[in-house]
Amino acid sequence: MKGIILAGGAGTRLHPMTKVVSKQLLPVYDKPMIYYPLTTLMLAGIKDILLISTPQDLQNFQTLLGDGSDIGINISYLEQPDPGGLAQAYTLGADFVDNQPSALILGDNIFHGHGLSALMGHAQRHADGASVFAYRVRDASRYGVVSFDAADKVQSLEEKPANPRSNWAVTGLYFYDGKAPEYAANLQPSARGELEITDLNKKYLEAGNLRVEKMGRGFAWLDTGTPNSLSSAGEFIKTLANRQGAQIGSPEETAFHMDFIDAAQLAACAKGMENSDYGKYLISIANEAS
Repeated sequence: MKGIILAGGAGTRLHPMTKVVSKQLLPVYDKPMIYYPLTTLMLAGIKDILLISTPQDLQNFQTLLGDGSDIGINISYLEQPDPGGLAQAYTLGADFVDNQPSALILGDNIFHGHGLSALMGHAQRHADGASVFAYRVRDASRYGVVSFDAADKVQSLEEKPANPRSNWAVTGLYFYDGKAPEYAANLQPSARGELEITDLNKKYLEAGNLRVEKMGRGFAWLDTGTPNSLSSAGEFIKTLANRQGAQIGSPEETAFHMDFIDAAQLAACAKGMENSDYGKYLISIANEAS
């Protein structure tokens, strides 16, 4: 399965912080925001990943992440010349996907939960169609919204409705079969001039091939697109890390636990970071395994 991280956009809700740097490179507690969606894809066992960003930001991502070989994965990069909507990831990345199943994650979304890998594994087991995840929120009007009937069957999908039909928001993690680029290529731009991810999901809904799984209270989904939500995400990560003594969203540690790399390679990843708590943590994990 292929993986796509969409890390474009101007991040205007975070100005002036994002006037000179991509929001996905801002820190969420002790590591860059982009580490979290990257780790989520890795937890799904995905090793072939495309990162899409703006022409001015792409080099910074390449400097930070490289080609991924140090953590046992392959990262390639693609420019998004202009913000054209989330579904544009599949028109731009059609050659990368190459009609294979794929997962798309938004670069400013953070997921956490003990059963996250199992949840994503369940989505991957379906050979056709699409699987998305719904999360109960207080203000659903900021998101794509899914409504259900009494039998939990999907009734409707709406993009940022003024009067949401439910409090279930569609999260920024999507699993698609190989038809996603074809469907995306046939979408019409919305009134905002963008290819909406909700419209792509509607294509699957109309074909009877959309599965929506509700994420319960054991999961956390954090959208870091505003100053308040960015700060809250940092506090959430800090609290868990300090209480549990474990990292959340560490690509290097995840690569080790997924057997993408061994202990010696993990220790090598920490080289140059020995003076930081993050580097010391990676070294301790490698030493425990040696």
